[in-house]
Amino acid sequence: MFYDHKQIEQKWQKFWEENQTYKTENNSTKPKFYVLDMFPYPSGAGLHVGHPLGYIASDIYARFKRHQGFNVLHPIGYDSFGLPAEQYAIQTGQHPAITTEQNITRYEEQLRKIGFSFDWSREVRTSDASYYKWTQWIFIELFHSWYNKTSDKAESIQTLVEHFSKFGTENLNAVQNDELNFTAEEWNAADENKKQDILLNYRLAYRAETTVNWCPALGTVLANDEVKDGKSERGGYPVFQKKMMQWSMRITAYSERLLQGLQKLDWPQPLKDSQEYWIGKSQGAAVKFKVSGIDEQIEVFTTRPDTIFGATFMVLAPENPLVSTLTTAEQKSEVDNYIEETSKKTERDRMADVKNVSGAFTGSYAVNPFTGKNIPIYISDYVLMGYGTGAVMAVPAHDERDHRFAKKFGLEIINVIENDFDIQEESYDSKDSVCVNSEFLNGLNYNDAKAKIISEIEKMGIGHGTTNYRQRDAIFSRQRYWGEPVPVYYKEGMPYTLPVSALPLELPEVEKYLPTEDGDPPLGNAKNFAWDEENQKVVSVDLIDEKTVFPIELSTMPGWAGSSWYFLRYMDPKNDGEFCAKDLSDYWGQVDLYIGGSEHATGHLLYSRFWNMFLKDRGYINQEEPFQKLINQGMILGMSAFVYRLHVDYLIDIDLNNDKWPEVYVSKSIAQRIEKEGLNEYEIKYLEKRYSEVNNGLPARIHFESLQKIHVDVSLLKGTSDELDIEAFKNWRAEFKDAEFILEDGKYITEREVEKMSKSKYNVVNPDDIAEEYGADCLRLYEMFLGPLEQSKPWNTQGLSGVYGFLKKFYNLYFDGDNFSVSDEEPTKAELKVLHTLIKKFTFDIQNFSFNTSVSQFMIAVNELQKMKCNKRAILEPLAVIISPYAPHICEELWEKLGKNTTIEFEKLPELNEAYLVEDEINYPVSFNGKMKFTLALAADLDAKQIEEIAMSNEKVQEILAGANPKKIIIVPKKIINIVF
Repeated sequence: MFYDHKQIEQKWQKFWEENQTYKTENNSTKPKFYVLDMFPYPSGAGLHVGHPLGYIASDIYARFKRHQGFNVLHPIGYDSFGLPAEQYAIQTGQHPAITTEQNITRYEEQLRKIGFSFDWSREVRTSDASYYKWTQWIFIELFHSWYNKTSDKAESIQTLVEHFSKFGTENLNAVQNDELNFTAEEWNAADENKKQDILLNYRLAYRAETTVNWCPALGTVLANDEVKDGKSERGGYPVFQKKMMQWSMRITAYSERLLQGLQKLDWPQPLKDSQEYWIGKSQGAAVKFKVSGIDEQIEVFTTRPDTIFGATFMVLAPENPLVSTLTTAEQKSEVDNYIEETSKKTERDRMADVKNVSGAFTGSYAVNPFTGKNIPIYISDYVLMGYGTGAVMAVPAHDERDHRFAKKFGLEIINVIENDFDIQEESYDSKDSVCVNSEFLNGLNYNDAKAKIISEIEKMGIGHGTTNYRQRDAIFSRQRYWGEPVPVYYKEGMPYTLPVSALPLELPEVEKYLPTEDGDPPLGNAKNFAWDEENQKVVSVDLIDEKTVFPIELSTMPGWAGSSWYFLRYMDPKNDGEFCAKDLSDYWGQVDLYIGGSEHATGHLLYSRFWNMFLKDRGYINQEEPFQKLINQGMILGMSAFVYRLHVDYLIDIDLNNDKWPEVYVSKSIAQRIEKEGLNEYEIKYLEKRYSEVNNGLPARIHFESLQKIHVDVSLLKGTSDELDIEAFKNWRAEFKDAEFILEDGKYITEREVEKMSKSKYNVVNPDDIAEEYGADCLRLYEMFLGPLEQSKPWNTQGLSGVYGFLKKFYNLYFDGDNFSVSDEEPTKAELKVLHTLIKKFTFDIQNFSFNTSVSQFMIAVNELQKMKCNKRAILEPLAVIISPYAPHICEELWEKLGKNTTIEFEKLPELNEAYLVEDEINYPVSFNGKMKFTLALAADLDAKQIEEIAMSNEKVQEILAGANPKKIIIVPKKIINIVF
C-alpha cells in the first residue's frame, strides 16, 4: 500500500487542532507530570533541523507519560522580547511587535508541522502586556523585600521598617550593600527621602552605581553572557566597562541556597559544576591594610591568610574607587591610560586571560600589618571589583598570577611555605606543607595556621574570618526599547513602585528606537510616559512638575526577566488576578523534565532558581527548586560546503590601477594539490592567458599566493552529492557572477566539513523541506536515530531514506497489497517474543532517554514481523501504541484503520510478559575436539546430565565418533556441547 505521508500528516494535525487533543486539565485524578522545553526565542530565520532535537525528545517523553496514565502538562510559548527585533526596528522603523508577531507565526507553523503534542491553549509570550504585567509584579515584590540572614529567607520590607523603628540596626542580620549603623531614634527622626535611601541598601531589587558592560553601538548594557571577546554577541560591536546607575537583583543573598540546592537536583554534572564555579564560594579572612602616609585603609579578602607574611605588594582592580585617592600626581597619566585600556575588556575576558601580565603603579604604599613593611600598591586587570573587595594582598611565592606580576615588575618574592622549589622562578601553591619565615606561624600546617592567623587578625581589630562568593548581583537594567518597562517612578530622586492596580505599565509608542539626543534610553522618546501620583495613571511627560506628576524609569528589564518564571505561568496562563493560583502551583509543582541547551547554565537556569526561591520565601509557591530533572541535548551539526578561491600575484611590466583580475575557483582535489605543490604549468598558462584576455592583451607572469576557503550555501549542491551547481553559484551573489572554474573530471567538487548549523555558515537545512519530502514522522525518528540525545552529531540528509523505508515497511505490515488486512488469529510464540522483546527494550530505553536505541529496536521488530508475514491484531495493535510517541501521525492513521474511534494518544501501554521471552528451545552447537560440526535443538529446561544422554544417543554423534570412546564430555547448559575423543 502506498504510504502517503503528506495526506496522513495533514489529516491528523488538523484533527489534533480541532479536537484540542493535547489540552491539559488542571483538575484530574491522574498523577501529574510536567514536561517543558527551554523557552524559544522566535528569530526571523525560523527553525532549522537542529532546533527541534530537544523538542522531539520531550514530546516523545510527554506522549509516553500519557500512555502511562499521567496528566501531562507540555506547554509552549515564546521568549519574545529581544535585541534582534529591536535592531531590525532601528534599521527599518518597523515596530518590534510586528516583527515578533511575524516570527512567531512562522515558528508556530513549523512546530505544528512536526506534530508536537503541545497544549497550545496555554501559549504565553513575554512581550504580551498580560504576561509582563506579572513580571512587573514580581519586580515590585522584590523591591519590597529584604533578606533576613537569621531566618535565611526573604521577608517583606515592612518587617525591616518595624525593626528599624524599634531597634535601629541593633541585632540586624541582613544582606546589604554597606554596613550601616543607626539607632531607632535616628531612624524615626529621618525624613522620608533619607529612609528610602537607607532601604535601598537592603532591597532585593535596588538601584546603585555599578560597573557594567556598555555597548555604545547597541546603546545598552549587556550581561556577561551576551559579550564574547570584548564584543557584543549580537552584531560584534565593541563593549566597554562603564560605571552607571543601574537596577540590580540581589541574587547574592541566595548564593548559599543556590549552591546547596544543586545537590538535590537531577542535572548533568558539568552543568552543576558551571553553577558551582560561577557562585564561587570560598572561605578565608577579610583584612585591612593601612595606607602609608594618608588616613586610608584597603580591605582585602584572602583565602590564604596563612601566607600574609609573604605579602610583598598589593593590587587593586582598576575600577576600585580608592584608585583615584591612592594615585600620586607623578603616576596619574600612567594609571589613567591603564584604566582606559582595561575598560575595553569585559570581566570574562579578564578572567580568561591568564597569560598576559599588565599593570600600573599608583605611587602609594600600604603597610603589611604583620611585617610592618611598606609594600607598593599597583592596579591590574587580573583583579576584579566584583570579587571580594576589588583588592588583593599579593603573595608572589605562592600564587601563580602574583608571581608572574612580581617577575614582570621586579617585586620582592618571599617564601613562607616550606618547599623544595626555586620560588624565584616558579610559585608553590600547595596547602600540603608547613609555614616558614612567618614568626608565630612557623611549623604549623595549613588548617592550624589559618585558624591561628585569623584569631590574631581579629584580636588586632583589623579583620575577621569570613565566607565570600564570586557571584555578583545581577544587573537588571537595559537601555533599550523592546523589553518590559520597569514599574518605577522617581520622586525627589528616590525610586517608588507603581501601585499593582496600575499594572501593566505598557510600553509606550516612540517615534524612534534609538537613545535620545541627551543620551537617555529609547523610552526617553516617549511623549506619554509620566506618573500622575494623584490620579494614579500614566500621563504626558509635558505634565511632569515633580509635585504630583513624576518621571518614570526609562530603562527596560533584561532578556532574562520574563524567562525566569514562565514555567509558573503555564500552570495558570489566563489568570488576570494573580501570576498563578496557589492551588495550581501546588498541583503541578516542579517541572519534572526540562530539556534545553547547556549554554544557559549561568544565565537563565540560575536566575530562574533565584526567582523561584524568592517566590517560595514570600509564600506564593511551595517548591524551592523549579526544575527537578534537566537534560542538555547536544547539537545537530551541519555539513558545510566550501569553494576554494585562488589568489595569485599577476606580475606585469607597467603600473596599472584599473587592471582586472579573473575570479578563479578550483575544485577540491586540485586545491589540495596546489596547496602542497603549487600551480602546475597548465594552470599557470591558463591564468596568464585569462589575465591577458580581460586586460586587452596585457601580458603577465603568475605567482601563486594562497587559496581562500569560502562557505557556500548547501542548497547550491546537486542533489545529495558534493558537486557544485556552477550556474546556481554564479547567480547566488553578485560577487560570483563572473566566476571561473578549474574543474576535475568536468565537475566542481566542494570541500565538506562538519560545523555548527548556522545561517552564517550557509549549512542550514529547513525542517519544512524534510517534512514535505519525507514527512514529520520520518524527521522525528531520524533525529532520534542519529545518536544519544546529549551528544552532538552531524546531519546527513541521505540518512533519511533508510528511516523512510522503515516507515513504509511498518505501514505495510497492516496491508495485503492495497487492502487493509489484519487478522484476529492468535499470534505465535515467535511473534509474541518479538513484541515483548520490543516492549522491554522500548520501556527501558525511553526511561533512560536512550531514544536512538529504541528506533533501532523498532526496525528490528518490524523486519522480523515482516519475515513472519505477521498481520495479527494482538501484535499490530500494541505495536502501533509503542511506536506512536515517536511517529504519532502514522500510528493515529493505523489506529483508526484498526477500527478505533478514539485517538491513540491515551491508550495504555502494552504490559511486558517476561514469560514470552523465555526460550523453549536452545540450539546447541555440538563440537568435536573443539570444532563445531552441527547444531542440536533441545528443550531449554534440561540439566547437564539429560543433555549428555540425549547427545550421546544422537545418530550424528555416533557417526562422527565411529565407535571411539569419548575422553571427556563438556556440557554448559544453554551454551555448548563439546566432545573430546
